[in-house]
Amino acid sequence: MRNFAYCVYLSCCLFSCNDENNSNDLTHIPYTPSEAYIIQYPDSFPIPTENPENKRTKAGVQLGRHLFYDPILSLDSTISCASCHKPEFAFTDGKALSPGVGGSLGTRSSMSILNAVYFTNGLFWDGRSPDLIDQAKQPVENPVEMHESWPNVEKKLKRSKFYPELFRAAFGINSKSEITKELAANAIAQWESILIAGGNSRYYKFLRKQTAFNSDEFEGFQLFFNLDPRLPDAQCGHCHTGRLFASSNYFNNGLDSANSFTEFKDPGRGAITMAPLDSGRFKAPTLINIHLTAPYMHDGRLGTMDEVMNHYTKQVKKAPNLDPNVANLRISEAQSRKVLSFIMTLIDTSYLQNPDIFSPF
Repeated sequence: MRNFAYCVYLSCCLFSCNDENNSNDLTHIPYTPSEAYIIQYPDSFPIPTENPENKRTKAGVQLGRHLFYDPILSLDSTISCASCHKPEFAFTDGKALSPGVGGSLGTRSSMSILNAVYFTNGLFWDGRSPDLIDQAKQPVENPVEMHESWPNVEKKLKRSKFYPELFRAAFGINSKSEITKELAANAIAQWESILIAGGNSRYYKFLRKQTAFNSDEFEGFQLFFNLDPRLPDAQCGHCHTGRLFASSNYFNNGLDSANSFTEFKDPGRGAITMAPLDSGRFKAPTLINIHLTAPYMHDGRLGTMDEVMNHYTKQVKKAPNLDPNVANLRISEAQSRKVLSFIMTLIDTSYLQNPDIFSPF
């Protein structure tokens, strides 16, 4: 009787182990290398360099899309990436400071991730992430954002009814045990790389001679880029540059007074490089769809674009590394309004027509 009981126990153990191994195995799911996800870039936009180790595929984009919108990445399943990056707000959230798990608040506003694939000198306001893959990893373990750990997230993804199949489709894994934060971040980065905007704006149609500016927009265009020697330089184009009206560089734009590099409440880029000259410097965000991303500045302190222009024309604070272009801004209120008229020509919400940018749930 004792031997029989032992045999039953051993049989159950073996069945349990085999069942666990079988449940981990994914090779019964057909896998063929996924088709590339093709983006039709606007004629006026450069084609970003693709990461050869993380080529964008249809299956990878769909996995990234699910992960981006799924609160499973957070400690209590209340916060997803999309909680702070909503399509209707140009992938910001309309708040000065974004709440995380339990309502905890950080010290900075969420940045737009439109066109983030083009940024080559760091992501986030302080540039602490070198690329989209690293950027995708950070919010999960940030204590004021998702407040989770990647090992726990990996466990949840492995237990999921559908994520193992999505990971196999995207990356050809053979077992649930192969689901890792690296693959999850790769997929999110693939999805984020499809978020392209600007080419269908009135500005780019103007450059293609498909539309015309009114007089205010045209003078704002000249002021923005300092194109007419009879008009003052609005200094905008020095920081909001190129095709994306953004910069991979970092600037002190006079938000806070400081007599020394150690006086900034938020050191910004300086906390990453440890260079005193970088203290109080932040990335210049894109102006494409800026009207959707209020409030403004790294901490959301300015509620409207009128307040932004008022800051630059009347309220710039002194600091040892204040950008000289900001310090020398001299335009009238009427000219400020014309600059804003031009900035409104940078609206392009055509990306909202792509169903792949919305939640799959």
